[in-house]
Amino acid sequence: MSLKNILTGTGVAIITPFKQDESIDFDALGIVIDFNINNGVNYIVSLGTTGETPVLDFEEKKDILQYTFEKINNRVPIVVGVGGNNTKSVINEINSLAIENAAAILSASPNYNKPTQEGIYLHYKHIAEAAPKPIILYNVPSRTGRNVSAATITKLAHEIPNIKGIKEATDNMQQCMEILRDRPSDFLIVSGDDALCCSQIALGMDGVISVAANCFPKQFSTMVNLALQNNFAESRAIHYKLLKGYDYLFAENNPAGAKAFLSELGLIENVLRLPLTPASSALQFQIKEFVNRL
Repeated sequence: MSLKNILTGTGVAIITPFKQDESIDFDALGIVIDFNINNGVNYIVSLGTTGETPVLDFEEKKDILQYTFEKINNRVPIVVGVGGNNTKSVINEINSLAIENAAAILSASPNYNKPTQEGIYLHYKHIAEAAPKPIILYNVPSRTGRNVSAATITKLAHEIPNIKGIKEATDNMQQCMEILRDRPSDFLIVSGDDALCCSQIALGMDGVISVAANCFPKQFSTMVNLALQNNFAESRAIHYKLLKGYDYLFAENNPAGAKAFLSELGLIENVLRLPLTPASSALQFQIKEFVNRL
């Protein structure tokens, strides 16, 4: 089945709440999951980088995933994030996690070591051939240091059967249009940029995997659904109400902004693990004012 039939709309890259001692706060995670599902989010992305996966050990990842599947209990689909810059390690992690009930695996392209386009192609080819679930590519060059070109994405989409979609987080709209123009008809393409997602849906994208939806899921998912219905007048009105909020979310680091929002809403404690730190007092004040206005 095409992922376009399962994952169209708003996906949320869910945060990982921590207690003051930096242990995982599973009660708060459940509250955030319910907050998103009850306010219209279409699916959950567990263990994405917004969930601070670089500072989670493997046992913690397994525990989070098990809790998430049990908590959601088939209410919405779940996508599992598994990525990295060591191809064999990514394959081993995919095969070691309990992902039988996942809709797909979201896998960011290799960071830091800057492979060529051929290296990126072979990285994803090997992962897709070993994975028991469909692969969604994740291109986020601002974080990985290397863009996955439109040509590479299109080649993967057409040549590797188990690669079924992409989260495209470049602000290069020309590249977005080339991917949309050349994709297979059943290939899922979602935005990875909250501030650009309405524009990208207008070009033909199928939705978004969002950070912002953690914080204002009802407004954000309504905005996305209106855009998918080609009701851009109403969608645009919500977009501009949320626009400053996007700035605050990413002003310092991700997910510090999202956690600051959720702590203002009383859903989590505002705790991150080093090297990330909570939002500065100035940013926290701006977020508090934005929440009160919203």
